[in-house]
Amino acid sequence: MKNRWLLAKKYRLAAVLAGLAALAVFYPRRPDRDPLVLDDVSRLNQTRVSEVLSPRSVEELQQAIERAKQRGLKVSISGKKHSQGGHAFYHDAMHLDMTAFNKVLDFDKDQKTIHVQSGVTWKQIQEHVNPHGLAVAVMQSSNIFTVGGSISANAHGRDPNYGPIIETVRSFRLLNAEGQLINVNRTENAELFSLAIGGFGLFGVIVDAELDLIENSVYKKKTVSLDYQEYPEYFEKLVQGKPEVGIHFGRLSIDSESLLRDGYVVTYTETDERPEDVSRLTEESHVSRDKFFFELSRKGDWGKEVRWRSQQKWVDVPGETEVVARNNVMRPPIQFLDYDAEEDTDILQEYFVPVGNFVSFIDKLRQIAEEEEINLLSVTLRFVPASDEAVLSYANSDCFAVVLYINQQRSSDGIQEALHWTRQLVDAVQECGGTYYLVYQRYPSATQLRAVYPRFDEFVQRKRFYDEGELFMNRFYDHYAGGVTRAPLPAASP
Repeated sequence: MKNRWLLAKKYRLAAVLAGLAALAVFYPRRPDRDPLVLDDVSRLNQTRVSEVLSPRSVEELQQAIERAKQRGLKVSISGKKHSQGGHAFYHDAMHLDMTAFNKVLDFDKDQKTIHVQSGVTWKQIQEHVNPHGLAVAVMQSSNIFTVGGSISANAHGRDPNYGPIIETVRSFRLLNAEGQLINVNRTENAELFSLAIGGFGLFGVIVDAELDLIENSVYKKKTVSLDYQEYPEYFEKLVQGKPEVGIHFGRLSIDSESLLRDGYVVTYTETDERPEDVSRLTEESHVSRDKFFFELSRKGDWGKEVRWRSQQKWVDVPGETEVVARNNVMRPPIQFLDYDAEEDTDILQEYFVPVGNFVSFIDKLRQIAEEEEINLLSVTLRFVPASDEAVLSYANSDCFAVVLYINQQRSSDGIQEALHWTRQLVDAVQECGGTYYLVYQRYPSATQLRAVYPRFDEFVQRKRFYDEGELFMNRFYDHYAGGVTRAPLPAASP
């Protein structure tokens, strides 16, 4: 009884303190900003560009490319600006904001395909196809991103039957450095297909794309608590290779008493149950609550304990079930990432670990997190089947994606600290035969990047072959591409 009273008291105290702190988060001061100074969601890559254009037609894009070449400007490209390593910006570049390039061009219900401009968001696609009983096959866990941005990052989702998004892209059109609009698929310009998907906008502007869709299946959600060491066996027996499982993910504890040991998994399995309005699109609820608890967990171990317990009490409740359609499982807007404090910021990192080495990596992660006092806000697990179609593929084998949501200081010291422990994490995942996701910070060394991505220099050489003047440029590429010979490889076979 006493323990319950103490826990209830802790919750009330936490609520008061976090409520006061959250006022600055929910209603931050937003001074007037220079429209030519851009940054991504991490707020660690502030970059001044020469101009920002929001093209709405292919002709406007072609005119922009021609004008940039005439003026000797580089070109950078962005969607929703959620890449966190300078992938969307370059100093003094002409910047193309593609979010207004957002029309649905064609939809074939029978063939289960949709053709969209690259600035279309996954939310738009869901709204377009949901009335026809169809859904997105692969996208990130949120629907706020643009199709072009997801393709450029070769994103993956939470469906264990699919690997990265490249598997669901039938074709796309690319506006290259010569201002030519070319078709790209697995037979036409096939090399560009494997380079531009996961190529971070370095081979041209992805203008539009044709994507595969799937049925908007109805699932029963079930949450199960387990120890991290039990997860690989649980996954192998109850999830892997089971087509009836449509969505699956896990979470590990951020509570210091059970850090990265306790966990739970959430599995969505097809069901014949059809509650009324089950396929009606819903909006994410409890956004303020979720932001509140994230703010709580930024402040210390007590906040992390409260949030970890609250998450299992209100969000993913072990033992409870829920019936939900696929499109609604894939609709969280992640508004809690809109964090605008002055001194600190939230970042994401992601490590891909072969299934057999999962426990070993989590043990290494825990040791580093404790020794370096990493401010972990969330640790999410997903499964990504092996995929080597993209040149910069991160899924070299069947792997668990370990997604870290971290709070760090924005100061020079804070950035150096994050660089230090990030390099330890990259070494740890490499020792376990895994990789890390290139879409995040430029903290890993150039040596580490090339050790994890042995085809990176080939990627750079092909970039310089297709874009000899390096018209399309970003800070990520500029940081890592130095030292690679500029001699182009022979042209690809037609």
